[in-house]
Amino acid sequence: MADSMWALVYDRKADPWEQTKGLRPEQVERARIDIAKDYKDASMVLVKPKLAGFCGSDRGIWYRRAFHDMIFNSLDNEKRDVRIIGHELLGEIVEVGPEAAREFGYKPGDIVSTESHIACGVCYQCRMGDTNVCITDRIIGISTDGCFAEYLKLPGHSLWPTDTKKIRPEVGALQEPFGNAVYACTKVNLRGKSVAIIGCGTIGLFAIAIAKALGARKVIGVEPLENNRRMAKAMGADALVVPGKADQVSYVHDETITREIHDLTDERVGVDVALEMSGSNAALNTAISAVRRGGHVILFGLKSGDAVIEDFDRVIVDGISLHAVVGRRIFETWHITRNLLESRDPNIHDLIWTVMLNRGDGTIVKFSEFDRDQFEKKINTQPKVLLRFAS
Repeated sequence: MADSMWALVYDRKADPWEQTKGLRPEQVERARIDIAKDYKDASMVLVKPKLAGFCGSDRGIWYRRAFHDMIFNSLDNEKRDVRIIGHELLGEIVEVGPEAAREFGYKPGDIVSTESHIACGVCYQCRMGDTNVCITDRIIGISTDGCFAEYLKLPGHSLWPTDTKKIRPEVGALQEPFGNAVYACTKVNLRGKSVAIIGCGTIGLFAIAIAKALGARKVIGVEPLENNRRMAKAMGADALVVPGKADQVSYVHDETITREIHDLTDERVGVDVALEMSGSNAALNTAISAVRRGGHVILFGLKSGDAVIEDFDRVIVDGISLHAVVGRRIFETWHITRNLLESRDPNIHDLIWTVMLNRGDGTIVKFSEFDRDQFEKKINTQPKVLLRFAS
């Protein structure tokens, strides 16, 4: 193998955070397993990506709106200036450290996805089973090098074997973000419940199909973009609400959304569960105002900085429960994800391929043909874009 490889990176010397956007293709040192240099490599696996998904987190890095501190602090610790981005993948194992081979049975040629949160396994959270909020948690593509590269090195304990006879590769590359929606939809029991999903981007679209599969009685999508509303309907939404012209810069809830959601529920009392997937402060308060007394609000949308809860007394007096969701339950959520995607009743797998990925038309970009301007157009018009690597 050559000593270098191509990767899509954020280079803090070449691209000052406040004045730039996008990622740049660069030749970097090739990832390799070298036990003589680092004994920890015995538990590592070298993976050659086949497909990699571009995530909302990657969009935050592209536009310099998120993860500045995590990237810069980790680069400071590593005494480097370049971070390889990307954390959603399906790849082929090309080399296995001896401990990873012994403990997990991995071998060259195996097809895997990966959990993006690398847990330490020894902190209090990990020992309590809360590995998704490990105290020393590293995230690939943010605080350690990611999968927008010809090779990457990952710990064997983070990998997830994938059967491409049951899950097509393009869908298999999306198990990590799909798992976000699975975790959000399993935070509380949705069977027989009315559910509002505020924000029908990628994770919101996944959540619509998952909520229906888990037995939700009625799923209401809230989305301003017409194309996303079309996909939300195709993914199984029973009703759709178009946001009004509320000031989304402020924290005040959107009364139009609240009123319409209440009108769509039994006795106009509000939904049982609201999933806030957008990250805006106004949407947070809209979610709270849309649920019934005793209802649940699932918080997944992420935005840095402070937020204001409007009419905070109502949250307490009305017995509304707020639940934060980050990442996935490792590996509980992955097992549910596998079952939902391998099943064809309901056929979420094919909905993702035909509706969200448009059967690959306009949603898949060859890694070798990456063009910054053209790629930006795609991530601004498609709910999900995949990079395809040479086999």
